[in-house]
Amino acid sequence: MTDNTLATAPASRTALTLLGTGAMGTALARAWLAAGHPVTVWNRTPARAGALAAEGAAVAATAADAVAASRLVVVCLLDDASVGEALEHADLTGRDLVNLTTGTPAEGRTRAAWAESRGARFLDGGIMAVPPMIGAPESGGYVFYSGSRALFEEHRGTLAVPAGTRWVGADPGFAALHDVALLSAMSGLFAGITHAFALIRREDVDPVGFAPLLASWLTAMTPAAHRTAEQLASGDYTTGVVSNLAMQSAGNTTLLRTAEEQGVSPELLTPYTALMARRVADGHGDEDGVGMIDLLVRPGA
Repeated sequence: MTDNTLATAPASRTALTLLGTGAMGTALARAWLAAGHPVTVWNRTPARAGALAAEGAAVAATAADAVAASRLVVVCLLDDASVGEALEHADLTGRDLVNLTTGTPAEGRTRAAWAESRGARFLDGGIMAVPPMIGAPESGGYVFYSGSRALFEEHRGTLAVPAGTRWVGADPGFAALHDVALLSAMSGLFAGITHAFALIRREDVDPVGFAPLLASWLTAMTPAAHRTAEQLASGDYTTGVVSNLAMQSAGNTTLLRTAEEQGVSPELLTPYTALMARRVADGHGDEDGVGMIDLLVRPGA
């Protein structure tokens, strides 16, 4: 279930409570306030909620008071432990709890069971945006949601006000799983960008002029994600391979030698090149790189 259109004027302006007014929480609250939703906020440091009070939010003295003010309760705190601490003395009976705190899939599942045992419906979320993207339809920001489908459908319009919504399943851990999977891919991308700029750092190469070359090359490589998915689904890692793993692994020696010549540490490359060499040594040199995924997945995990 996907909805990437931000609802700027929902038909029913649901009252809601927001726990946490850091940078992200404040952006969320402002989006809901701008759309006409009554918003009650709470923050562990009360002064941080002052600006929102001036913009029309009601400020609760305690998290329990904030929860009591609205049926729909959105949480955007530092971590899962903070969620437990904030809600320790709150009555969650009959509440719809939407947790937008960044966490792991296991934390999402555990928190769902915890909330349900206390009489609440639960939805976990993974925000694929930074604060300036919240409330900006053109930004492309969205939130993964998983958990109670009934809760999601009932409050979908309200949840779509600050950012687009993407339903990823009834398993409460799936929002965090999708979130972290995408962020992990981003980390790998940033590692490659970091290494590339390190290689040219001491040379007479204009980094501003180099950047468009790097960006366009990385963009040209992104269809590999679709090819990887198709190979995983089919179980065939060899059909249609253009540059097999043996060839890629052999080429890695040039990458590593160049790093040495340029006085650049290879530490961002060597984990991946070592994994590739291991897969080739196991007799899979005719494959594409997708087989390395099977090396990463631990048996019995």
